[in-house]
Amino acid sequence: MTHEFKTIVESYLSAKNQGLKAVLATVVDLEGSSYRKPGVRMLILESGNMIGAVSGGCVEKDILRQSESIFKSGTAKMMTYDGRYRLGCEGILYILIEPFHPDAKFLEQFQKVLKHRKSFQVTCFFTRVLAESNAIGSVVNFNGENYPVSKKIEENNQGLVFKQTLKPCFKLMIFGAEHDAVQLCKLAHYNGWEVTVISGPLESKTLSDFPGASAFFSVSPDALELQSIDDQTAMVLMTHNFSNDLKYLIELKDKKPAYLGMLGPSKRREKILSQFLEYCPEVDDALMDSIYAPAGLNLGSETPQEIAISIVSEILSVIRSQVPMSLKEKSGRIHI
Repeated sequence: MTHEFKTIVESYLSAKNQGLKAVLATVVDLEGSSYRKPGVRMLILESGNMIGAVSGGCVEKDILRQSESIFKSGTAKMMTYDGRYRLGCEGILYILIEPFHPDAKFLEQFQKVLKHRKSFQVTCFFTRVLAESNAIGSVVNFNGENYPVSKKIEENNQGLVFKQTLKPCFKLMIFGAEHDAVQLCKLAHYNGWEVTVISGPLESKTLSDFPGASAFFSVSPDALELQSIDDQTAMVLMTHNFSNDLKYLIELKDKKPAYLGMLGPSKRREKILSQFLEYCPEVDDALMDSIYAPAGLNLGSETPQEIAISIVSEILSVIRSQVPMSLKEKSGRIHI
């Protein structure tokens, strides 16, 4: 979710430089089921361009049409979309549409929470009355202080409230710089993750060799800066060098990432972990439990692109606490 909000802010800044107004649409409530859940957003520009989506594609045209009045009035309003007869989702969406022009302080604080990997909260005040109102709209709380996305909201004790906490952008750290690392980088970036690539000090490649990566470091294992590893961080060791993978693993022994994977066959895993325990006999059991080797789900992957899909799929299953299975075998609702 955070990477979508980040994209919305970046798109707004680009539109502002072009002299275009922007409107934010947020799904704040739902009756029944839908393709996506409350908390999803999209940005609509005065030019008619739309960034993001709140459904599979059916709702967006109605939102675009409803936004036209907001560009003129500058006042937020509510709309609903009944998908029971059009989407087959058996749900009614309640959508808050409001002007989006955050001030300089909002933008400054947003960049700070992204940089320092802090969570932030979004609160949407809304009603089920389908009309314009100065008592509805969104505020974002950065470090304990509220910032409206457009203007101050009038007090309305009769209104409803939707609250959402957005965690730091999910981050993938790739240790290795071979072709398969490039493919994993591309796929992770496409998934909205922040990607950092780390290689040895003699590597001739640069950031430009890894499309989608936000950072590239060519350093020895003992020179790594690892302060930003948190529970929204996944790491994959794929240097294709036994010694380097072992050294990186030793440097990571005190970290608690959400996922730690190693490329290579089971025999290689056993050898690395055996030597790792010799060097670090007091290692936390939590780290050992978080090591997935060989990395990836059993999808029959063969090419670097397919291996990347396998690894990303496993990371998703781990961080979402899901047991991989075919959806046709799942009983009940797909999304919880």
